[in-house]
Amino acid sequence: MPVHLTKIAYGAQSYAELESWYAGGRAPYLTTKNRPIKWEQCIGGSLYWIHQHAIVARSEIIGFSQTDSRRWLIEMKPELVRVEPRPKRAHQGWRYLKGDPPRDLDAGEDIGDALPGKLAAKLERLGLV
Repeated sequence: MPVHLTKIAYGAQSYAELESWYAGGRAPYLTTKNRPIKWEQCIGGSLYWIHQHAIVARSEIIGFSQTDSRRWLIEMKPELVRVEPRPKRAHQGWRYLKGDPPRDLDAGEDIGDALPGKLAAKLERLGLV
C-alpha cells in the first residue's frame, strides 16, 4: 500500500493558480531538505495539496532525486487531480497523510460545491458533518 504526503500550496492565492503550476504539461519543481524515511513506499502514492485549510488536489509521486544543492526533488506526474475537499490544518514542509486518502472527484463534480476548509473543520469538530 503506498504512502501519501501532504503539502501546503504555498503562494497559491486560488485553486486556479494551483492549476496553473501544472500548465504546459509539467509538474511544479518541489524540493525538500529531507527525503521522507518511507520514500520508497511514497513512489506510486500521491502528494496531496492543501489550500485554504483543506486538501483539494493530488499528484502522483513518481520518484525522488537529489539536486546539486543536496536538496531532494519530489518528482510528480504532471497531472493535478481534484479530490473531495477534506479539512486539514496547516503545517510546514510535507507530512505523511494519516488515514484514508480523500476520493477523487468525478468529472461532473465541482470543487467549489464543497464547504470552505475552515468552516468544514469547525463543523466537523462540532460533529455536524
